[in-house]
Amino acid sequence: MVYWLDQITWLKNFAKLIRVKDWIKNSFLFIPIFFSGELYNIEKLLDVLTAFISFCLVSSAIYILNDFKDKDEDKLHPFKKYRPLAAGVINTNFALGLMVVLLVAGTLVGLQLSGWFSLILVIYILMNIGYSLGLKKISIVDLIIVAMGFILRVIAGGVAAQVSISRWLVIMVFLLSLFIVVTKRRDDILEFIKTGKVLRTTIHHYNLDFVNTIISMLSGMIILAYMLYTISPEVVERLDSQYLYLTGIFVVTGLIRYLQIILVENSGGSPVNIIYNDRFIHITIILWLVSFYTILYILKI
Repeated sequence: MVYWLDQITWLKNFAKLIRVKDWIKNSFLFIPIFFSGELYNIEKLLDVLTAFISFCLVSSAIYILNDFKDKDEDKLHPFKKYRPLAAGVINTNFALGLMVVLLVAGTLVGLQLSGWFSLILVIYILMNIGYSLGLKKISIVDLIIVAMGFILRVIAGGVAAQVSISRWLVIMVFLLSLFIVVTKRRDDILEFIKTGKVLRTTIHHYNLDFVNTIISMLSGMIILAYMLYTISPEVVERLDSQYLYLTGIFVVTGLIRYLQIILVENSGGSPVNIIYNDRFIHITIILWLVSFYTILYILKI
């Protein structure tokens, strides 16, 4: 019995090491095929699934590298100290070996797709290695790189599915991802104010007034970008629908709830945990998906 409990504990730590929960970020690869109306094209869907697997493997390798570089700093963090490398529950040499295996495996899977996809994957890898090795210590640059990671996911998903991507969609994803990473910085600032602990080297270049201003600015821009996307002549003509703007009510509602979480409840530290645990967000996302799917795939209005 003790043996099996130990095995279960190890598997849980292994899942934390490769951050299985964070694979949800790679779902951005499915955005282009969903928004293009090609969701039922099995061949394209399988290609996007292959791209998703590739990004999951590669991103897990990057997470291990990041955790290895930050393990000493993470030991001082109230939540990150439980990460396997910071907590010392997984051998460092094993983690580094696994990192190489995942990176090679993810690259090989990506090579099964087009050359353009492989190029985007390589750019994603190099950008994130640069981030882990030092670029994250440069204020503002650290925000932009994280946001660009989501943009590359969307572009890669479009390339894998061979569907066109609206410029408004790219802008919207960039603004949304930038919004999310800024809210994480806000949580670091609150922790610094509360405990005096420097949880991130760039923390001294940010303050509450600064990040709150950015959050307010980005909130309005996200809504505007989404509305412009849904009513742009290019999208209306390509998707043959004039009523996608109706789905905007759920985007606005979800954004308001997210703002409530970070500004009222002061709980913006982990966007992934918010997505997994907040029921209001769950309902908003489901209603948005259902409304968008209904308009685009069922009613065709």
